[in-house]
This record gives sequence, C-alpha cells and structure tokens, in this order.
Amino acid sequence: MPSEPGPDTAPAPLRPAFYAARPGGWRDWWTLLHPPYTAWHLSYVVVGACLAPVVRVDRLVGTLLGFFLAVGLAAHALDELRGRPLGTRIPSPWLVATAVAGIGGAVVLGAIGVDRVGWTLVPFIVVGPLVVVTYNLDVPLVHRDVVFAAAWGAFPVLTAYVAEAQGLSWGAVLAALAAFALSAAQRSLSTPARLLRRRTQEVEGTLTLDDGGRQVLDRATLLAPLERALHALSISVVMLATSLALVRLT
Repeated sequence: MPSEPGPDTAPAPLRPAFYAARPGGWRDWWTLLHPPYTAWHLSYVVVGACLAPVVRVDRLVGTLLGFFLAVGLAAHALDELRGRPLGTRIPSPWLVATAVAGIGGAVVLGAIGVDRVGWTLVPFIVVGPLVVVTYNLDVPLVHRDVVFAAAWGAFPVLTAYVAEAQGLSWGAVLAALAAFALSAAQRSLSTPARLLRRRTQEVEGTLTLDDGGRQVLDRATLLAPLERALHALSISVVMLATSLALVRLT
C-alpha cells in the first residue's frame, strides 16, 4: 500500500475559481466566461430595464448582448492576457481578437441603440468600453474596487434603464446604488478567495474559543464561506432579475 503523505507534503493545487473547468479545449472558454459572475452582472441589465415604465424586448435583448460582449467576453479576455490568472491555454492572439470583437460589437450595438433611443445613450457608449479596457489592463487610477462596483454594478442598471426610458428616474438611481453595494460585497469576498485559491500554498493557525475549544484554520476552512456566499449571491441576483422579467414581460 502507498505510504501516507507526511506533514510536509504540499497541499493539492486548487483550480483558479470554484467554477473553473479542467484546462483544455472548450472548457477554457467556459472558464474564461466566469459564468456565475457574468450571469450576475447581466442580471443588473434586466433589473434596470424592468424598472422602466415600458419594457421593449428588442432594446433589452440588445443591451444584454452588448454587455455580454463587453463584460462577458472582452473584459475577461483582457484580464486573462495579464498573467493568465485562470490558467487557460487559449492562444494570446485569440484573446486579443475576442477582446477587440467584444468591444467592437458592443459599440456597434450601442450605435444602433442611439438611432432608436437618442443621444442620451451616447455617454454610456463612450464610458463603458473605456472603463472595460482601462480596468482590465490594470491602469492604476481605474483598477480599484470602487470602480469595479460602479462599472460592473451600477452602470448596467443605469444603461439598461436609459435604453428603455430615454432618461433616468430616482427608482433607477436607487437600484443602481443597490447594485453598487452588491458588487462591492462581491469584490470584498472574491479578493480574499482569489488570494487563497491562486496564490496561497499553506495556511497555519488556530482559533481558541471561549469554552477552551480549538479550531484549526486551513485554506479550505477559510475559503469555503467566501465561495458559498459568492455562489449564493450570484444565484439570488439572477433569480431576482428573472422574477422581474417574468412580471414585466408575461
């Protein structure tokens, strides 16, 4: 029988994210999409659109597609170019092409939206791609938690509402603030989770309880509640958006 690993044996490496697939082939593209987080942020588009007095399905679909191209594809491709944090084997030229196609497609959809909605949509078309590129290329003044919360949380809500209503309302602003807070919470959870998954080899420590009991701390113990919370939040936001869409569109 094989011998038991000794105390100095290094822990098994973890996948770079709880949703990451085994490396190689189409699975790399699945991992690149960050499915729970992409669905989470696209849900803000649905929330914003469903708050408008009238929901136009063609505008909602166009806004969803634009954000999928810019956030789901382009932003994640640019992020993967910087040091391969997800460990995919996607060739760099393909990542560049994906980013260019994603940003370009989102801008084209935005231009079509301007023709239908009006010039109120122009600031969103300008700011959105600019933030995606500068944030994911790690520009110091942009790559900050507050920018993430604003761009990946509040911005989709406001953009979708303006695309439907051609202006803003206090209800849309409050919903955007809620999305900002949720995205800030996401960042507060995902940052230590990424540190534990991608850059930590070993954790040593002990909790001493009031009753004298002791609990050993290790990587799995610290990581589990962070990722359970992220998983639950991603599901809950998607379900909220789905419920709003069912109420408004059926």
